[in-house]
Amino acid sequence: MKIDVLTLFPEMFDALNSSLTGKAREKGLYTLVCHNIRDYSQDKHKRCDDAPFGGGAGMVMLPQPIHDCISAVDPEHTARRIYMSPRGATLTQARVRQLSQCDRLLILCGHYEGVDQRVLDIDIDEEISIGDYVLSGGEIPAMVLIDSILRYVPDVLGNSQSTVDESFSQAMLEYPQYTRPQEFMGMSVPEVLVSGNHAMVDKWRQEQALLITRKMRPDLLEDK
Repeated sequence: MKIDVLTLFPEMFDALNSSLTGKAREKGLYTLVCHNIRDYSQDKHKRCDDAPFGGGAGMVMLPQPIHDCISAVDPEHTARRIYMSPRGATLTQARVRQLSQCDRLLILCGHYEGVDQRVLDIDIDEEISIGDYVLSGGEIPAMVLIDSILRYVPDVLGNSQSTVDESFSQAMLEYPQYTRPQEFMGMSVPEVLVSGNHAMVDKWRQEQALLITRKMRPDLLEDK
């Protein structure tokens, strides 16, 4: 998979050089290229924003640098083009799985008060939000999207079963997890997990997943 990111702050994506995403990149399991939108500005001072028409607080990113950057990076429109936006469709695990099947993604990171609507109408395929709150820019949401997608790319995770059992994979939250020591501060691991009875372990995990989902996210069970 190839991922192109368009941003004013490419250095922020150095964070993806760590942990699983960093190891996957070293192995060549995906390619990440960050493009500085400012490099495409035709303004002599490389400005990429201006005051909004109609007045209002803040600044809006200019359409020209963004459009020219997208045109240079993806001239044939072979990538799925995504704009990270608080007004976009909320990211779900199902959408993550769908996007992980794409060969190429282009992710636009806005900043300030957003970007000129015209460039979205011309160049963007969809808008995605990571939740009902506002951040100062689209870089962190883009990293969230990239990290979640890469977990479905073959060989990124050491155990492919991880994406099957985790939260939201079965429209429920994940069951409790335990590791050594068997006793910690007077609390013991549930006996069923050390029983060696795999059928009973699976049954316990399913029951616990249902209980936790009913308590923490009952909305996930509305269609069940």
